[in-house]
Amino acid sequence: MDVSQSRRHQIFLPLLKWFAIQGITPNHLTLLSLLCGIGFCFTFGQSWEAARLVSFGLLFLHVLLDGIDGPLARFQGTAGNRGSFTDTTSDQLVVAFTTITLIHYDVINVVTGGLYLFFYTLVVVFAMIRCSLAIPYSWLVRPRFFVYAWIPIDVYFLPGTLNYLLWLFVLPLAWKSITGFYKIRKKL
Repeated sequence: MDVSQSRRHQIFLPLLKWFAIQGITPNHLTLLSLLCGIGFCFTFGQSWEAARLVSFGLLFLHVLLDGIDGPLARFQGTAGNRGSFTDTTSDQLVVAFTTITLIHYDVINVVTGGLYLFFYTLVVVFAMIRCSLAIPYSWLVRPRFFVYAWIPIDVYFLPGTLNYLLWLFVLPLAWKSITGFYKIRKKL
């Protein structure tokens, strides 16, 4: 268990014990996390007064639940490739849906959002392939939490700045995509 996993385990230990007593599994949390992430997309553009606050709350819950499902799996002794794959797929679906939602509501432009989504997805797919082929990597860029945290800042305080933040991530994501391709190709 690495340092961040150990820290999350200690922080969430009382909650992990409660989930175990209640019969809540990591898959339950992953599904709920997915639903909250997609719920962000359905509430973000609604016209009722508190819609944006509800959408940001749902996105926060997505992030929180996503941070708990792994520790719960390790706590319950059920951690494995299936759960990791399910969690990664769920996370990627939320990245895709939120990015498309932000493009649809003109929070980000289509080119920036499209490149971000393309390279983010490619990095995740290549990371899963590299893992299955036992190809180590020195660092991995998955900036979704920074992007999620910046959305309310862009919406309420600094409109248009999310495009610039995405460009800061598109470049290293593109680099990891290119180097990942060559590492995988070399191994095959």
